[in-house]
Amino acid sequence: MRSPTVGVADTSQITAAPGGLLGRLGGLMADRARWVFGFWLIVAIALGAAAPSVFDSLAGAGWQANGSESVQTREVAQAHFGGNSAAAVQVVIHSGTVTMDSPRTQRLITDISGILQQDNRFGAIVAPVPGQTVSRDGHTGILLAGANASTDDMVAAVTDIGPKLKALSTDGFEIYPTGASALWSDFNKANHEAMMKAEMFSWPVTLAIMVLAFGSLVAAGLPLLLTLTGLVASAGGLVLLNHLTPISVWAMNFAMMFALALGIDYALFLVSRFRDAMRKSGDARAAVAETMDTAGKAVLLSGLTVLISLSAVLIVPAPAVRTMAVGIMFAVSFVLLSTLTLLPATLGKLGRKVDAVSLPHVARQPHRSPRFAAWGELQQRRPWPFAIAALAVLIGLSIPVFGLKVAMPSISVVPEDAAVRQGYELVQREFGTGAPGMVQIVAPAPVGEQAAAVARATEGIAMVTPPQAAPDGSGWVMMQAMPKVDPSDPSMGTILDTLRHDLPEGALAGGAAAENLDLQAALNHYLPIIVGVILALGFLLLLVALQAPLIAVLGTVVSLLSTAAAFGVAKLVFQDGHGAGLLGFTPQGFLDGWGPVFFFAMIFAIAMDYTVFLLATAKEHYERSGDPSVAHVDGVAHSGRVIAAAAAVMVAVFFTFALADPLPPKEMGIILGVAVLLDAVLIRLILLPVLLRLTGHAAWWSPRWLRKVLPDISFAH
Repeated sequence: MRSPTVGVADTSQITAAPGGLLGRLGGLMADRARWVFGFWLIVAIALGAAAPSVFDSLAGAGWQANGSESVQTREVAQAHFGGNSAAAVQVVIHSGTVTMDSPRTQRLITDISGILQQDNRFGAIVAPVPGQTVSRDGHTGILLAGANASTDDMVAAVTDIGPKLKALSTDGFEIYPTGASALWSDFNKANHEAMMKAEMFSWPVTLAIMVLAFGSLVAAGLPLLLTLTGLVASAGGLVLLNHLTPISVWAMNFAMMFALALGIDYALFLVSRFRDAMRKSGDARAAVAETMDTAGKAVLLSGLTVLISLSAVLIVPAPAVRTMAVGIMFAVSFVLLSTLTLLPATLGKLGRKVDAVSLPHVARQPHRSPRFAAWGELQQRRPWPFAIAALAVLIGLSIPVFGLKVAMPSISVVPEDAAVRQGYELVQREFGTGAPGMVQIVAPAPVGEQAAAVARATEGIAMVTPPQAAPDGSGWVMMQAMPKVDPSDPSMGTILDTLRHDLPEGALAGGAAAENLDLQAALNHYLPIIVGVILALGFLLLLVALQAPLIAVLGTVVSLLSTAAAFGVAKLVFQDGHGAGLLGFTPQGFLDGWGPVFFFAMIFAIAMDYTVFLLATAKEHYERSGDPSVAHVDGVAHSGRVIAAAAAVMVAVFFTFALADPLPPKEMGIILGVAVLLDAVLIRLILLPVLLRLTGHAAWWSPRWLRKVLPDISFAH
């Protein structure tokens, strides 16, 4: 058994102890507070100047699998067929009184063409063609505007011309831009508005929880102020980064939500520890040093865990997915940096004033919670009932995950009054169920007729247009194949696979629906790789931090268990529709395709966040006492209130997104909120502490050779 070290209750030791690197950093920040404030003021002003334009500057597309056959098809179509690719815009024109060949309609088509030709992002303009893009009754036509820019620029182009086209929808005419670019334009707009509303609602809720948790307006306001500073800096940074490489607008949406939750977590952990150190020593600088030397290490390791988990997503060859991960990593990095520099400087200046404007109960809140200490002691006496109950719930909720289905979102995720959805439904009604999901086939001219014959013979294909030679004489031909099913129908994948298998060599099949299917295939392919990488890196980080193989394994496994349970709940809600009426949505019969890859990384990062907080605190007390029982009880007693408060904040932030009308933010809010709730209650406050009780000294044992290899990290101050 290791001999106990000097406890922090000895205030002379606190002041004199040199501390570790982070302790010295904290002391330096407190001593140089004005320089720190000046640095962050400059950063906030410099990057903040660009922050207001973040949502207008960031990219709107990128939902593709780079290198896939569908992307290759789009590139050929865009280069050789006047931009008639999956990124092209189809403008649907409908009148209940006149036909497409009437003078009124022809004047309208001329007006629409004029608007499009004024924007150099649009390529060749093709008016509705009878027999191809004019309905049988002649009352509906589709004008094609080729793509003469990147997919991101085409989404922005649709956003820009939308009001102009809407202004022409008079005198009995309906005009709707449709196609993939229009879909992402309306999709991003609807989701951005919903997420902004949820963010605005979550801030006051968060502040209320923080005031109750800290008992002081000053202490409660610090995390929000620091998080806001980090978010402003990251927003401006993303605008600048967007000039180097397109960054998805979703990156900022996710970054705002995730950084708010994590920033409050980190500040909560540090401020709570600082207040305890101040009560014992009365020396603000010494309290900052102790806080950074103990809780600061846990925050740093937690932040690294989040960044490592999200970095695994970067291997997916989809720009939108990658840049969402980059956006969150960017925001978390700024929040982490402000937590480790600006917060210690602020705490050093505030000292006892951190409890200013306190609620009556604040003085009665010791860092070691008597209630959570009693909870830990109860687990010491009755470990097995707690372990069995927690495992039963988690495993029971995890079982449905084996029936989880994923697919790219259907048109139903766009609001019913969105122009793209109205145009989509009109095209289906007038041209056929599969018309919005036309498969584009490009082939070398010598095999063009053979490719057309193969397409016509493919089961599930309703119609194939005649091959048309490329106008630039490049030797390519193009044809369009209309499937018999809706683009989101599960059989669409089988139809596309069969067609691609049978097409002659050199022929390519793509289109908007094919791009979605190729992206889903890439996400499915990389999911097990990402899971493996995240688990391995998470284990290694815990091993380095805790110097104990067994507890590192257990911490990783239980985090995986809470993640599986969250996805099990997602299957029950979003695939099977349980609670759909209460939450106000119509289930698609599947989870949106990016969910497993992206949400797994986010959930696991959050789970490991709490794991580090709990186990770092337990290890600190084990280093002091050498007693695993003390480590267990005091680990829960000192971190339980912080974990509960942090979880309450995260659940509040995430569940506000469940109130959104569009489905993707609702999925995100429910899945992440449930994950945090399950993880905090069943894992961090029950199962993991019980595992510490059951494993005893073995939890903290490490072979001598491993201790020599790993860096020496201690959490005791």
